[in-house]
Amino acid sequence: MKLALASFNPTVGDIQGNRAGMARMIDRARDAGASLIVFPELSLTGYPPKDLLLQEGFLPDVASKAKALGESSSGGITVVFGAPLPTQVEPGAHDEETVRAGTGIANSLLAYRDGVLLDYYDKRLLPTYDVFDEDRYFVPGERAVCVDVGGTRVGLTICEDLWRAEDVGFASRYSGRPDPVAELMRPDAGGRVPDLIINPSASPFVLGKGCRHRDILRKHAVANGVWVAAINQVGGNDDLIFDGASMVFGPAGDLRAAGPLFDESILYAEVGPRRTAGAEAPATDPLATLPDEELLFRALVLGVRDFLRKVGFKSAVLGLSGGIDSAVTAVIAAAALGPENVLGVGMPSRYSSPGSKSDAEDLAARVGCRYVTIPIEPAFNAMLGLLADSFQGCPSDMTEENIQSRIRGVLLMGLSNKHRHMLLTTGNKSELAVGYCTLYGDMNGGLAVLSDVTKQWVYRLARWINAHPTRLGMQGLSRPPIPETSITKPPSAELRPNQTDQDTLPPYEVLDEIIERYIERRQSASHIIAEMCPGKTDEQTVLRCIRMMDGSEFKRKQAALGLKVTGIAFGSGRRFPIAQRYRGGLGSPS
Repeated sequence: MKLALASFNPTVGDIQGNRAGMARMIDRARDAGASLIVFPELSLTGYPPKDLLLQEGFLPDVASKAKALGESSSGGITVVFGAPLPTQVEPGAHDEETVRAGTGIANSLLAYRDGVLLDYYDKRLLPTYDVFDEDRYFVPGERAVCVDVGGTRVGLTICEDLWRAEDVGFASRYSGRPDPVAELMRPDAGGRVPDLIINPSASPFVLGKGCRHRDILRKHAVANGVWVAAINQVGGNDDLIFDGASMVFGPAGDLRAAGPLFDESILYAEVGPRRTAGAEAPATDPLATLPDEELLFRALVLGVRDFLRKVGFKSAVLGLSGGIDSAVTAVIAAAALGPENVLGVGMPSRYSSPGSKSDAEDLAARVGCRYVTIPIEPAFNAMLGLLADSFQGCPSDMTEENIQSRIRGVLLMGLSNKHRHMLLTTGNKSELAVGYCTLYGDMNGGLAVLSDVTKQWVYRLARWINAHPTRLGMQGLSRPPIPETSITKPPSAELRPNQTDQDTLPPYEVLDEIIERYIERRQSASHIIAEMCPGKTDEQTVLRCIRMMDGSEFKRKQAALGLKVTGIAFGSGRRFPIAQRYRGGLGSPS
């Protein structure tokens, strides 16, 4: 049997557009001789649809489009795709009254052949942790489902049914729950078991998670002696990025086919009854050939490109300071949108060094994006004059620094509004963690490209970018796009004389480890101190950083949407209260 795995890039809520895109892929697969094409989880609506599922009219619209897509299948190809459907309602029903009579919503797969519904399957394990909130919307399925395709018995699962949260460290959530795979592998009345398990998913990209997924898929193939095919959504939806990366493992656990990363595609593979499994040469795994820096770069490029496209923007604007964060953001934006669709803005002040101004202009020239300079000194002087009476007798402090940042934010938002550019913020995860950023200033914008990328990772990205200019996806770029001085000079906000980040923050290698331990691994202050002090830093530095992280939650709640690339990002997956008094795992103050 020729299997087609469609790594599809849906737009959330664009049911008609998604249906049309899926129909085109079905036609391609049928013309290529495929017997079965499988789309990702909730492919008809895009994942995650969130509260669209609760909006009046949405489910009937989904049901009617699902019925139309399934009934248009022809030519003998079996089509399996994902859609949310009301429970206890025949999947073919689509009128408002019937659909609303359902007692819940299921995250479902529908299997059609030649316009006939063969069967449907409801996801059984519903992730509710990190960015996932499926218990809010869905009820779990209760039955194992197989369909026959040309003599090959195909078992249906969806995403978590196979992962059981083993890939993200939440496996205990399902302890004591039935194992969907074990139940799927039980012989039916005729003694038949699946030859192939398919697993459509919408699993967001996280650095390092891909290898864990492969291990889990390989384990299921070997343990059950079956083919296993995983199909993932591709593209960016809000803060989440999906890498595609369809895979097929043979019954011996060998990788038989692997699709491209970060690109919409159809992966074809020959599979069949278990007894037909041969000893073909294993496929090349693209994940094994790409360094983490390239994976991260490509993920961020896809996230920027899709976010702007799906919200209706064609161009971006950002402030270029001459520093490393804005330089890396500019390169990502240029790769995502084309350099001609990126506007860099230099906004020097009385504290801007000549090198910073020239580095910003040099970067724009190397990348090929447009560049303008708007000095903020006149506006800064005017603001100081307006506030002179109110500030009389008060020493200069962070207030004056923040005014400069907010003037820049106003200028950038003005350019965004006037020319319909999406404003990209350039701050990194290290800064956002400790609040080293200004509300309504450098935090202004619609998308925070690096908000889940620590400072050390920004340096790693910059060095990889400069070492591989021809792999950035930009025509004619052959020399390193980032000026070397932007990478080597001490980082600085340049909001006061001779300022550097390390006047306020510990060295970034220390800060980033504290952030990784406290935010991503959720370690307590005492745990961090025990493992980092005195060898790497001192106790007071740890406590000060944790106080800064705890005290900056109000800023993060007002920050631009950020692209998630780590296990714990600031955003929908980390839900901390603002008005709270528990501090750093040391307990609440007395």
